[in-house]
Amino acid sequence: MTVEAGNAETRCGFVALIGAPNAGKSTLLNALVGAKVSIVSRKVQTTRTQVRGIALEGQTQIVFVDTPGIFRPKRRLETAMVTSAWGGAADADVVAVLVDVTRHKDEAQEAVLARLEEIRQPKILILNKIDLVSRDELLAIAQSLNERAKFEATFMISALTGSGVKDILADLGKRLPKGPWLYPEDEISDAPLRFLAAEITREKIFERLHDELPYRSTVETESWKVLKKGEVRVEQVIYVERESQRKIMLGEKGRTIKAIGSAARAEISEAAETKVHLFLFVKVRENWTDDPERYREMGLEFPKEPKG
Repeated sequence: MTVEAGNAETRCGFVALIGAPNAGKSTLLNALVGAKVSIVSRKVQTTRTQVRGIALEGQTQIVFVDTPGIFRPKRRLETAMVTSAWGGAADADVVAVLVDVTRHKDEAQEAVLARLEEIRQPKILILNKIDLVSRDELLAIAQSLNERAKFEATFMISALTGSGVKDILADLGKRLPKGPWLYPEDEISDAPLRFLAAEITREKIFERLHDELPYRSTVETESWKVLKKGEVRVEQVIYVERESQRKIMLGEKGRTIKAIGSAARAEISEAAETKVHLFLFVKVRENWTDDPERYREMGLEFPKEPKG
């Protein structure tokens, strides 16, 4: 469905946010949209699939695509994530390359820069966390990266505080192609609530648990039922690979899963704008990262080989 914004000439287009893991893409997306549409964690590689957030800048509707962090994959799931990221870049009207200035020389950042020549779309450079380096160092980084790739514009921001974010929106508002809006004016994401609910619970797992377990688990919303008073009953399954992981997820006397559920319930209720009754179940599914069905649930293409 397309939407016209009055009689004024409208613009609309897709902007892919790409970068190394933990560059701040999800934080930036939420700042650009003005609401939470993508999960945020201090841990790397938390975004697994493309998440779209929609912002308005004047008569321009900007559809941002938050892609998984780009790195050199070693496992099948990682291969699918990186493939999704580059696929998002290939389908966009503009590619926004986000760089954490405190890690601009990392191997993961190099993996992004090495493939930028393959992208034909216009590219803009966004330098994030600028409050953590000196001005001279920041200017040197900007010059070095612009020598590595052809960027049409460079922005210096702090995604966490929102500093500089409005400049990005103003630029994209003029840069995207003319055309009708693709989404209603009040829509901020094209992701269904049941997907966002699963992502919120997965974020709470990352916040509560450490080491590798959050990476070895996935969350699926199996049931979303609207009750008589408009309240919602949500049933989700957390899949892990081993019984020992299931015990950690549950915690002593169920304390861990209760804490995860309580935190997720509050945020899902806010997103759904109604009271939510959340029920979490933890199940063991060995080698779920080799199950094509799990990839379809996450919106990822199932890779034939574990490595890319």
